[in-house]
Amino acid sequence: MPDLALKKVTWREWLGLAAGLLALVALFLPWTTLTASRPEIEDVLKTLPATDVTRDAWRSGFLAWAPLFLLFLPGLAVVLFGRVDAVRRAGLPHLWLMAAIGALLLMLLGWTTLDWQFDADQRGILSAAGIEIGTGLGRYLGLVAAAVSVVVAFFDVRRLRAETRTRRP
Repeated sequence: MPDLALKKVTWREWLGLAAGLLALVALFLPWTTLTASRPEIEDVLKTLPATDVTRDAWRSGFLAWAPLFLLFLPGLAVVLFGRVDAVRRAGLPHLWLMAAIGALLLMLLGWTTLDWQFDADQRGILSAAGIEIGTGLGRYLGLVAAAVSVVVAFFDVRRLRAETRTRRP
């Protein structure tokens, strides 16, 4: 059984886990919000149930919740197994980097397709009423978590390269 001593975990690995945990918190925060520019429409939105006006990642679709798990799982793996030399040399930092980049790309794709959560008829009605589909706090926190994870994973890959580089005589 590999030694799972948490005292050996580096700051990079802790930051990877922190980014993953931030992503998990972002799952339950608003990801999609509806806002109106006209006060009378804004008043109507306030009378609706909160779940109709804001959506968390679970209700915002695959491109909202999937990237967050793609951040959390490698973050957990690098803390648990990042100091196991065989696992590290087998490519755990590279896997972490690819997962973080994939999560970031999925989030950006989700951001560009934000209004696709609603069908064409719903988008038309919302547009005619002056209601805009916007982003919530969870989407921003998820993006920050993905960016942090990408940067830290990149540094971890560079560190692995320095650790495994053979010295020439």
